[in-house]
Formats: sequence, C-alpha cells, structure tokens
Amino acid sequence: MNKILLIICSIVISTSAFSQSDVVDWKFESKKLADNKYEVKLIAMVKNPWHIYSTTTPDGGPLPTKISFTKNPLTVFDGKLKEVGKLETHFEEVFDIDTKYFNNKVEFVQVVNLKGNAKTNIAGTVEFMACNDKECLPPRLVPFSIALK
Repeated sequence: MNKILLIICSIVISTSAFSQSDVVDWKFESKKLADNKYEVKLIAMVKNPWHIYSTTTPDGGPLPTKISFTKNPLTVFDGKLKEVGKLETHFEEVFDIDTKYFNNKVEFVQVVNLKGNAKTNIAGTVEFMACNDKECLPPRLVPFSIALK
C-alpha cells in the first residue's frame, strides 16, 4: 500500500513540475536603438487560462515577477524597467489586496547603454509565479543571457 501511495505522489509531483514549464514560455532579445544604446526585452508568453503577476503587485499577496540583472561594469541602465502588455487588476479576497497580472503576453523592457564600443551581454534571472482562477504553481527561477550586438 505504501509503495502505491509513493508512486501516486511521484506522478503528481512530476506532472506539477512539467505543467509549470509548459504554462509560460520565455524569449529574450535585444535591439540596437543607437550607438551604444540597446533595448533589452524579456518576453513571457502565458498560456490560457494562466497569468503571471506584475513587478508592481503589492506585498502581502502573490509573488510579483522579479527581474534581477547581474552587474556588468560595461553597461548602465537608462530609466526603469517597463512592462508592456494588458495589465489587469483584480481584488483578491484571500490576500485583501488588488493584484496586478498579465494574461497571454507581457514584455519586460529595459534600455541599456554601453560604456564604449564593447561586445557584452546582459544576464540575470526572472522569478515568477503562474496562477489561474483555481490554483498557483510554485515560483520558478529562469536564468537569461542576452547578447548586445
């Protein structure tokens, strides 16, 4: 009986881990805007009926998306990170706050200036949590490295 229970739990855990990777696909790219100036995009494609939370979701609720950039002495950020997509706000009784999230697609955009003519990259991680109306999947950390060329 214990072996059967262990097998069932393993299958459920495996399915949950597989589902997390399937509900959000990430794409990373850069675009040259001018000499030594680039636009870096972290693009999340979120499958229906899932959503991910805005970086501005208030504390005390679900995990907001967090983008961490690795320090690079050859680069300087120009302005703040922008979110491009249809931002939705929904009051969550469980947390007693307004949550902010994106369905379908969201682009996190950062403008970066290079200190001189050098080839380098922007690296870091995206931490996010995907939820639907019934459940949330565990938070996930996705590393990225984007060439500036």
